[in-house]
Amino acid sequence: MRDNEKDLSWWQTFKSVGAAFFGVQSSTNHKQDFNKGKPVQFILVGLVAVILFVMSLVLAVTFVMPA
Repeated sequence: MRDNEKDLSWWQTFKSVGAAFFGVQSSTNHKQDFNKGKPVQFILVGLVAVILFVMSLVLAVTFVMPA
């Protein structure tokens, strides 16, 4: 990485993980992620995204299934 390039912000990391989560990541963004991104950011945001996804599924099933 060159010194004049900034790392990805947390918001950019969140958007990138969201795009990858649904399989719509562009080639340009994919390259940018590998050049500017920090692995720790992607791991943390990915874990949060998976936890939120699982919690939303549990919540949806709770509302649909009779008690």
